[in-house]
Amino acid sequence: MPASAPTKRLKLPLAVVCHDAGGANQIIALLSQMSFAIGDLRPVMQGPAAVLWQRAFPDHALIPDVKAALQGSAMLFSGTGWASNLEHDARCIAQAMGLYSVAMLDHWVNYVPRFTRSGHRQLPDALWVSDGFAETIAREAFPATPVYRMPDYYLESQCASLPRVDQLTDPVALFVCEPSLSDWGREQRGEFQALDYFIKRLGLVGISASTHLRIRPHPSEPAGKYDAWISERCNARISLDNSKDMSAALGNARWVAGCQSYAMVIALAAGRTVFSALPPWAPACRLPHPGIIHLHSL
Repeated sequence: MPASAPTKRLKLPLAVVCHDAGGANQIIALLSQMSFAIGDLRPVMQGPAAVLWQRAFPDHALIPDVKAALQGSAMLFSGTGWASNLEHDARCIAQAMGLYSVAMLDHWVNYVPRFTRSGHRQLPDALWVSDGFAETIAREAFPATPVYRMPDYYLESQCASLPRVDQLTDPVALFVCEPSLSDWGREQRGEFQALDYFIKRLGLVGISASTHLRIRPHPSEPAGKYDAWISERCNARISLDNSKDMSAALGNARWVAGCQSYAMVIALAAGRTVFSALPPWAPACRLPHPGIIHLHSL
């Protein structure tokens, strides 16, 4: 289905509920294309989403309680994160209130578990996606639920200000981290295994030993998580990336690596060389985008 205009499908007042950064970024970018009066948006934001929302919509104050936000709203617009029950609970409450509910799928993996908590599945009335890959996956996973494709305003916004690869004067390699939630049977968290796997193969993929490597934590990860790993390398060319957003982090990056992060898709759209650093003993990268180089296949 072709991308459609979001303004035709949103009803005001709009309850917006997000926790994880992925869904929040997509929803905020979409809402930023529209104009709202005070009171039109009734946001409940927790975790990484709270910071993103207050940066984008400082005039639309957060509401601390989901039920209070849904009362008097015309519909619910929620993310589909895995790091909390906030969005799932909001969909449950919306259904009990007879409130129309839309949820934004922000990635390409784990669609069914996103809507299940403690064995209870709660689907929205409709699903929104941002590209054709996600649309295909969502239709296969939820054949009875309407799926609508929206413009990917977040991807467009992140790529808009990035220089072309041939304009980079001091290119760096960027590793975009994400929690793996598994040690793949090796008694070390998977994200650190992927980092080590990438480091050992820099020469294989044509990245010079003199190239600076920046490590960018995922928004859901605690501060200082990668400090010890960086310190143990005793390498001045390896440092933490503290850029304000992904666009800034990608600005000087010529090569981008990760496991299966959305940031890799942004990098690919911006013309960067992108690697999946998942080692051969890990589950395969599930990003469906052609152009990603899988290190384990080299």
